[in-house]
Amino acid sequence: MGVIETLALGMGGAWASGINLYGTVVVLGMMDNFGLITLPPDLQILTSWWVLSFAVLFYLIEFVADKIPFVDSLWDAIHTFIRIPAGALLAAGAMSGLDAGMGEDVQTVIALLIGGTVAAGSHFTKAGSRAAINTSPEPVTNTIASVTEDVAVFGALYTVAFHPVVFFVLFAVFVLLLIWLVPKIWRFIGDVFGNARHPSEAYSQARAHQSAPTMNQTGKIDLSGAGHNAQLPPNDPK
Repeated sequence: MGVIETLALGMGGAWASGINLYGTVVVLGMMDNFGLITLPPDLQILTSWWVLSFAVLFYLIEFVADKIPFVDSLWDAIHTFIRIPAGALLAAGAMSGLDAGMGEDVQTVIALLIGGTVAAGSHFTKAGSRAAINTSPEPVTNTIASVTEDVAVFGALYTVAFHPVVFFVLFAVFVLLLIWLVPKIWRFIGDVFGNARHPSEAYSQARAHQSAPTMNQTGKIDLSGAGHNAQLPPNDPK
């Protein structure tokens, strides 16, 4: 594999594993077994039929769990400790076939750091979007999101194998989207669960807003609060 192909494999494998690790293992291992790509020596373990069998089994479990509200978020939480290290290892394994002239140990450490960072970015984007979707739980949106993620993973791995330059273009778009979207997703989740944990504080803020002085049509300050249409509940929630 050339330099571009090797870099695409490392970055693409890490990115895809952050979303669907088991699907990534199955696709890469099967593509090598069928002669579509040649994995570097350190990734040849993915071609083992034992590894592929377990990967298919866990992929099928994830395929179901990923479409059930709240179960998908629990699955994502558990896999925070699986997908990110696996993405780092995939990147390091891919780079094992590349001599960057910086020493094997240094190259491995850099590949682990970059791969782990890429996997963490895709994983937390997935986990955050699912948590946001689950604030209004219903199975249709979860199913659509899950299928979209699977298509994105398989599509990314296809471009890694056959159109690495296209992959890097798409990856650059993802990085820009990540910078813009992830803070918004987690801020939204924080607001939702913050209000759920502190209902009395949310009530007090709403009451203070409604009872604040306003200007009536004559230009005088209205302290009665009658100008607000919203109704307060009779009792402060505990």
